[in-house]
Amino acid sequence: MSVTTSKRKFEHIFVNVALSVLILLSFLCFFSAIWYVSVYGRVGFDSILYTLTADLGGVQSGLVLGYLLKGALPGVLCGGGVCFFLFYPRKKRLVLKRWLSITVSLVLSVGLLVHAAFHTELVDYILANINKSAIFETEYRNPNTVNLTFPEEKRNLVYIFMESMETSYLDDSMGGGLESNLIPELTQLAQENINFSHNETVGGFREVPGSGWTIGAMVAQTAGIPLKVPPTAADGNSYGGDGVFLPGVTNLTNILHENGYYQALMVGSDVNFGGRGAYYRSHGVDKIYDLFTARQDGIVDEDYFVWWGMEDMYLYEYAKQELAEIAAQEQPFAFTMLTVDTHHVGGYKCSLCGADHAENYDNVISCASKQVAQFVAWIQQQPFYENTTIIITGDHRSMDGDYFARNVDGGYVRHMYNCFINAAAQPSNATNREFTTVDMFPTTLRAIGCQIDRDRLGLGTDLFSDTPTLAEEMGYTAFCNEVKKDSAYYTNHFFQKNEK
Repeated sequence: MSVTTSKRKFEHIFVNVALSVLILLSFLCFFSAIWYVSVYGRVGFDSILYTLTADLGGVQSGLVLGYLLKGALPGVLCGGGVCFFLFYPRKKRLVLKRWLSITVSLVLSVGLLVHAAFHTELVDYILANINKSAIFETEYRNPNTVNLTFPEEKRNLVYIFMESMETSYLDDSMGGGLESNLIPELTQLAQENINFSHNETVGGFREVPGSGWTIGAMVAQTAGIPLKVPPTAADGNSYGGDGVFLPGVTNLTNILHENGYYQALMVGSDVNFGGRGAYYRSHGVDKIYDLFTARQDGIVDEDYFVWWGMEDMYLYEYAKQELAEIAAQEQPFAFTMLTVDTHHVGGYKCSLCGADHAENYDNVISCASKQVAQFVAWIQQQPFYENTTIIITGDHRSMDGDYFARNVDGGYVRHMYNCFINAAAQPSNATNREFTTVDMFPTTLRAIGCQIDRDRLGLGTDLFSDTPTLAEEMGYTAFCNEVKKDSAYYTNHFFQKNEK
């Protein structure tokens, strides 16, 4: 064999291998995108980017298996089959000419990648990051520069993030998206207390880009900013891998810490999932409870694990136990908890759930409403309740896309639930408001009696005041378009520690 022939053979093999890898990756991207959107819905590419880069320890095993079976496996099988047809040498078969094989490979790969890019909203993400926004320079109110005045006797706070809890679960006569009301207990709590609404009945708030998943929602509701994941943050510190999470941000828990509050976070899963533990630990929280501490404290068995960790029925019992001890201390406290049973897909039906509905998710949502109402009733019977504000809020819209496709009209605009119980303020106007996740930050402080100079913190507005929110001033769509654009201010101020 001549040198020239050997060289051509090597080039031929190299090109075949390179094109095969490209085809396999393209099919993987194609089926992964379809799987992700079918499971999580169209939550934006920022959520996908965060998922790919954050600490995912403790992820529900069913999601991993689901991806392997419905995302990775079809990608490998289809990619492998196409590569075999295009490149595997056989004498007796229809052999595509080499130039045609290369053309088919490139066109197919580009088509698959383009489909995946549009399906996951990568194109929108790129366009948003090409454009620059000055919204943080012009509208962001740094809590370090705002005059905050707490009452002489500080109020306690119990903040309950309810996984995927929406007002969509109301019946259509009340502004919901279903034929029957799945959450009568939460409805009653909202009607008897303070509910900020987008309509005349029980309503709620909308997401902003960067708040459509749990840690993004937690950041937005406690810091008044979305969780942006710029590609330049390659060191990973923004995602909690090294225990540092948005070190330049002053948020709700920082403010409460500086004002003498004892603070705790409780979740029923691995708190390190998605960087939740890093966010709260690095912003003034004193104690964190999760599945592993529950095992240590005898709430569940040492090897217990269902769904994401343990069911909410154990979480509430754990919360009662620890709240009683925390309230016995002399200092004011802020207790944050996150439920999990209503997580997608389909939720987790525990032993307390009934079977009144045909869909599992309906039964789980109904059960969640009953459990949180019972927990609130328990708090109201405790000695510390008189000086305690309870806030119940959905973290983000449910990602169970198939459920909503089956049960809710496609044009229905979904909102997250909120309820303020025993608040230290009364709203000027709680109905027909246009507000978003970021407005929960200053509103929470006002609910526990803190006065906020000019009614704004972060990008959020105190809803108890008559000051319009940025979504009301700019329009919801225009506000979101600005928020999702690239921001040098965000990167330079929030992803690195700044002096106060």
